[in-house]
Amino acid sequence: MRRNHPLKRTALVATLASVAAAQTPHIRDIDFYGLQKIAPEKILRALKLQVGDALPGSKGDLEDQVAEISGVVQARVEAVCCEGPDISLFIGIEEKGGPHVAFRSAPAGDATLPEEVTATYHRFQTAGKATLDSGIYPEQFTAFAGKHLDVLRQVLRTGSEPEERAIAAAVLEYAPNHKDVIADLQYALQDPEESVRANGLHALGDIAVLGVRQPKLGLKIAPTWFIELLNSAVLNDRMQATDALITLTDGGDRTVLDQMRERALPALAEMARWPNLRYALRPFLLVGRLAGLTDEEAQRRWSAGEREPVIAQALGRPGGRRKAR
Repeated sequence: MRRNHPLKRTALVATLASVAAAQTPHIRDIDFYGLQKIAPEKILRALKLQVGDALPGSKGDLEDQVAEISGVVQARVEAVCCEGPDISLFIGIEEKGGPHVAFRSAPAGDATLPEEVTATYHRFQTAGKATLDSGIYPEQFTAFAGKHLDVLRQVLRTGSEPEERAIAAAVLEYAPNHKDVIADLQYALQDPEESVRANGLHALGDIAVLGVRQPKLGLKIAPTWFIELLNSAVLNDRMQATDALITLTDGGDRTVLDQMRERALPALAEMARWPNLRYALRPFLLVGRLAGLTDEEAQRRWSAGEREPVIAQALGRPGGRRKAR
């Protein structure tokens, strides 16, 4: 069942500062999301930025400049590394009146994790691959989840420290009975701290894979919060939610597909158009399913450069042209 834990993988999104540390990279492509009324060109003019430029040094400054554009509620800028010396720049916004993901307020309780749990988790973060593959840490986390299940739940729901809530979400995946923690992990997807959501998404994604492989376990995961996160201003929310929804719709579940079409089809279409092909492919596969295509047919259309006709089919539009903004 285990996939690589998110804190042990090569980072999905690199901060502008860390990418630029060794040398100043250049922008290979710029990928937008969350845009409904605001044109990409307006954002680029505000940033004085275009493909081929050197990567600016301040992520925060870029986000502040985008946030000053009329109609922008919030902005996120992420630099994704690396193919050679160049990077992809993702610019995401939430528009006024556009889809809004409402997270819970940050809890202010005093629940804390046992020191043995946090210390082991920190060692896990820095462990080498051989140690991870040995299974030592999964065994320890399984023991912790069995022994401290109530504490993990309490910290996740009421703890004031975001790091401890993130650790609780990660360790809950190892509970002896996955059914017991699905509701807790769904709760984690509504946390205001993105690291908590990331660990909750990863854990639920693993459980979803297990449920598909072993249907007799009866592991049922509601798709609602995965679908809501497709409209998040945070790139990682969107990509991990996409992965989970690919798993949940592998069998052609019409209920999930219909809910995606109702709540997040524009977001998926926008992601499927990204110039960064590595990031666009997974949303495109979901769009293909919404268009009624098999994965094999969607892959063939992708390879043939026929993204737009498939997106148009999913959107119920004739031809392959986008509506003018």
